[in-house]
Amino acid sequence: MENLEEYKKSEEICEEIIGIEGIGDEEPKEQCQKQKHKMKIPKNIKMKNIIKHRKNSKSEAALSPEALLVDLDTIEGIADSPGDPEVGCQKQKIRIKISEKIKILDFKKWQKYSKSPGTPSVELDFNGNLEQNRLAEAQQQLVKAEERLFVSKEGARAEDEEDKLHMDYEIFVLHLRLAINDSFSEDNQETLKSALTSILKEEAQDRRWMEVAVDQRPVWRPTRCRQIHDTLLQTTVEERMKNADEQENKADMLSTSLKREVFRMGKQVQKDLLTVVRNLRERYPPDFDICRTYAQLYHKAFSTRLQELARSQISSEDCFYILSWIVEYYPKDVLKHKELEEHINSSSLGPLLPEEDLKRLEEQYFSYKENEIRNWLSNAFEKEVKKWSDGIEPELMDGYYFNNLAVDVLPLVDGAVKDVNTLLSCENKARSLLKQLDSFLLSYKTSLEELVKRKQENIPKTLTANLVNIYQFRDYVQKPEHPFSEDTRTACLSTLADLKNICHKYFLSRIHTELKPLYRKLWTQVWFTGHCEVVEELVKALENKIDNFKELKSVCREELLAELHVEVMVEYVRRMMKRKLKLKSKEQQEAAAEFICHDSNKICSVFAKVGSREEWLCQILPKLSEILRLQDPGSLQLEIVTLARDYPDISEQHVLALLNLKTNLSSSDLRRIKGCLSENRGTLDTLESSTSFFSKVLIKRKII
Repeated sequence: MENLEEYKKSEEICEEIIGIEGIGDEEPKEQCQKQKHKMKIPKNIKMKNIIKHRKNSKSEAALSPEALLVDLDTIEGIADSPGDPEVGCQKQKIRIKISEKIKILDFKKWQKYSKSPGTPSVELDFNGNLEQNRLAEAQQQLVKAEERLFVSKEGARAEDEEDKLHMDYEIFVLHLRLAINDSFSEDNQETLKSALTSILKEEAQDRRWMEVAVDQRPVWRPTRCRQIHDTLLQTTVEERMKNADEQENKADMLSTSLKREVFRMGKQVQKDLLTVVRNLRERYPPDFDICRTYAQLYHKAFSTRLQELARSQISSEDCFYILSWIVEYYPKDVLKHKELEEHINSSSLGPLLPEEDLKRLEEQYFSYKENEIRNWLSNAFEKEVKKWSDGIEPELMDGYYFNNLAVDVLPLVDGAVKDVNTLLSCENKARSLLKQLDSFLLSYKTSLEELVKRKQENIPKTLTANLVNIYQFRDYVQKPEHPFSEDTRTACLSTLADLKNICHKYFLSRIHTELKPLYRKLWTQVWFTGHCEVVEELVKALENKIDNFKELKSVCREELLAELHVEVMVEYVRRMMKRKLKLKSKEQQEAAAEFICHDSNKICSVFAKVGSREEWLCQILPKLSEILRLQDPGSLQLEIVTLARDYPDISEQHVLALLNLKTNLSSSDLRRIKGCLSENRGTLDTLESSTSFFSKVLIKRKII
């Protein structure tokens, strides 16, 4: 294949040589002028031998420089006419033309087979240095020839020498271009280093000639090799980005052509910049600042293409992908690569997209996310409500009922919020997305209220599963790392509390309805005379009711039973303060006090067994029993003040209802205790950990 390509190039050279016939019929003077500028071959020179070589040769040797030069000698023999100086001049021009064409033809072949630039065993001429890719040495030879022709005053320079030197410079620049263009090839690194050295020397030579009058300079000055280098680098980068590795395996997994293109370009940037840092950086002199140069070129090429894509009609999915590269992958994975970060100042590169284009993408993406979350919430909730209406029983997993509403919705919402927060760097937009949870929970509340009004067998199981949902939603809203606004967080927690209360009320109201006959026996004569039987019956009933919640998730069961614990204690104290039992003597009061403590232990132990952590409730009845037990008005007065300190929500009516159980207290004693409570209530240091209790104990009629 290589022989065929070289054969074709040889044909082109031969055709060019043959094609420059046509000036042989002109006057000698005109011929000389054209020869100086075009170096054309006179018509009377025959090219039969070259054509023969081109047609008959089938090996690489037949197209070698030596073979073509033999043909040139044959041509010279045929065209040789004594006394014809024009023809002699032409022969010299032809030799230069063909010789230089052959250099171009065989350059790639030299690159492949010649050794890397090094110190030769013998001193090489210009052509030899080019063959060995010793561009720095070849450039120095050109400079010496240039100095000899244009600076030395030894004699007038010959035009043919100047033309030959000009041609040598063109061939040198061609080799230079090829070396730069092949910068990323591992086999080209030493040649590139030699080329870069020659560029610096050419730049210095250009500066020297800038001090000389234009008409005194060589026509090829300035050569602008550095400018050629920079232009070639830009072209090379653009081509490599345009032809980004199509075989990038991971790109094939992406769903759209835009994603695949962006991915390949981004990976090409990283791959090539790593090559620059690992290989090219060592070849380049510091003056080139090559890491920064390549980073800017790749950044510009990537930015240009992203702008084109961003300004086209792209889907929201592709919009998200472009934003991900702009905000995440490019600055963090590519530019901040551990090998690149030290050598590339990413802050100096500027943004990948102009502000206008970026804002347009951000608005498109945010609008898409808003609609997406709205649809997620709506579809998930409609699906769940339909299950309720159809009477579909929730699933049982790990021993408790649950449904997938929170599990399905929250990860999607959270992912969208994090994406918006990351890609748009705008917490207000993230908060705006979370605000949709508030309206969603309000709809949830309305539907749950309607559910509990129905008479369906599966309602208890459905509510049991919904308590798990409510807990999961509440846990998400409460976490400070989720960027709710304070108003939205407060509103959501309030709605979630209402949702929990709907479920709790459904369960607890039915329990209290069934326990009501047992509650009625408390603090009656039946209770006082047959105390143990009444409480045992109540405790046994509680245990049976609590056992019905074993299919409720433990954390939700604890909350429900804690509320039941509170309500049972509230009902106990309410029955106590109804004054259906009068304790006339000290003995009766002491006995009642003992009964209260016994009841407290029994009730609290039931709830402790099932995981209730409301230990503070276990202190209430013993403190009330102490008031019944004490007989001294002064001691009573002190105990009442202490009780008011521990439970600030206890009212004067609660205190009087409690004291009215002790019928042996005089009216004056009651007034003094009441007055002392009023005087000290404003100065009491209430406990910070105090929990509301007595405010739940409702007393219907005023006690005087």
